[in-house]
Amino acid sequence: MKLGDGVEQAIHSMAMLACLEEGSTLSASALAEYHGVSPSYLLKHMQALSSADLVDTVPGPKGGYRLKRKPDDISLLDIVLAVEGPQPAFRCNEIRQRGPNPLPARYFDKPCGIAAKMLAAERVYRAELAKTSITDLMQDLQETDDGAIAARGCAFLDIHERKQVR
Repeated sequence: MKLGDGVEQAIHSMAMLACLEEGSTLSASALAEYHGVSPSYLLKHMQALSSADLVDTVPGPKGGYRLKRKPDDISLLDIVLAVEGPQPAFRCNEIRQRGPNPLPARYFDKPCGIAAKMLAAERVYRAELAKTSITDLMQDLQETDDGAIAARGCAFLDIHERKQVR
């Protein structure tokens, strides 16, 4: 199974947004710059995250993106479904019913065994993604980071975070 590059970009962007101060935003162009990706491609995925109610889009000069929910309440599955859509990765086209010498329909009353196994595996995959939140990712990073990754992110946010005016 291959997920598009947009999934990686969206997950990293969501993790970056989780670091913002409450009420602050970060522009899509800043997110794209930080991750070294195409701004237009990332913007497409940010719009998908917004449509899925995972991020707020704030207009104006201090606008940008921020998480709509707490990082604990956003799972990897939420992000994958927002970017890739809800369709299963495996789609059975019933090719067993094609080709020369087709069999009568009674041989195909039961679902295809291959499709059943593939969909069972996808349920396990999705359940694992559903168990992992943005907060879990941040905690994993803290356990493995010697401080360099956090320092890089903080330095970038010091320049690009659009703080709420009080």
